Amino acid sequence: MERLFLVTNPGSSSRKYALYRDEELICALHFETEGQKLICTFKYADGSRKKLTEGFKRISDTIRYTKEILDQEGYLGDSVKISAILARVTATGEYFTDDHIVDEECLRRLEDEKRRAPLHVPVIAAEIAECVKTFPETPVITISDSHFHHTRDAVHKYYAIDTELADRTEIKRYGYHGLSMGAVRNYMRDHDILAPRVVACHLGSGASLTAIKDGYSYDTTMGYTPLEGIMMATRCGDIDPAAAIAIQRELGLNQEAIEEYLNRQCGLLGVSGASGDMREVLDLRADGDPRATLAYDMYIYRVQRAIGEMTAAMQGIDALVFTATIGERNAEIRRDIVAGLGYLGLKINDTKNDDGLGDQQHVNIAAKNSLPIYVIQTNETDAMIRRAKILLDKD
Repeated sequence: MERLFLVTNPGSSSRKYALYRDEELICALHFETEGQKLICTFKYADGSRKKLTEGFKRISDTIRYTKEILDQEGYLGDSVKISAILARVTATGEYFTDDHIVDEECLRRLEDEKRRAPLHVPVIAAEIAECVKTFPETPVITISDSHFHHTRDAVHKYYAIDTELADRTEIKRYGYHGLSMGAVRNYMRDHDILAPRVVACHLGSGASLTAIKDGYSYDTTMGYTPLEGIMMATRCGDIDPAAAIAIQRELGLNQEAIEEYLNRQCGLLGVSGASGDMREVLDLRADGDPRATLAYDMYIYRVQRAIGEMTAAMQGIDALVFTATIGERNAEIRRDIVAGLGYLGLKINDTKNDDGLGDQQHVNIAAKNSLPIYVIQTNETDAMIRRAKILLDKD
């Protein structure tokens, strides 16, 4: 039975939607502000697109505009209904390590979570509430971005704090980018390239590494929130809590402001003093900018160190994977990371690395006598749809 899925991906200043027939993309919509106007770029399955500019006022109403546009374009109607709306949720707590069909309890927990994670949850919580209101007869499903990591042992989940406190407050290392890591695992398994011990590097604006052992998440760099782990575009990654308190005191920030600072003013942006976009950092580095050079060198080092940590956790490595925007597209970064990993039996073939993915979904860029080094195109939406089907079939 074919199903129609609407996937929502809200950002702080934009909204993205995509309509799928099972795993096949039908169309996509991207709402963003240009000057003082809210516009929508509508993309058809063949890649053609058009801009819509009339009738849009508030970005919080984009799900309603999406329904109107899909009706006008003939994708919905009396005989064609959306089977489910899917929303990725990055949130703390055991409840959100599972997927859920949204009900009153789910909405209540999202409301509670807005207070616990004020940077990550309010936008998606508001979007889910609007989806429920706009499509009252359509199931809305929260897809957990930490579910893939729930198989880890307690030793990998707990912080070194009172475990009774950790259980009561649910302050634990949940890990994120689980949809991406699950998609990579599924792809490797489907194409018979899944090794027993894989270190997968999700390198995008957000970044994390996961140790995948025997097909399951064994350990990962992100923790209670997506702030923990390696250096990212605007997130600092691992930092001594006392240093964070000292920054808060020095800058005169309250609790929410220091969390926002560590998430949005640090990382590549903070060190370079210019940008959190790796492409811009690379351009500045090429021009000899010392802060951009430091930011780049720190980034490479932090990824190399994390690969070592994930390898140590599994007591070895059988394959390395690069995925997400930077991991899939940037040959220079892959080369510089692997240049420091010869001790693990990893070496890049420069020609294959420079050629990259091309039109393929995966490529092995390893040199002849190296362990496999894969570049794999992650497909988080495919993972979301797979998980939604499982939940719908159970219900």
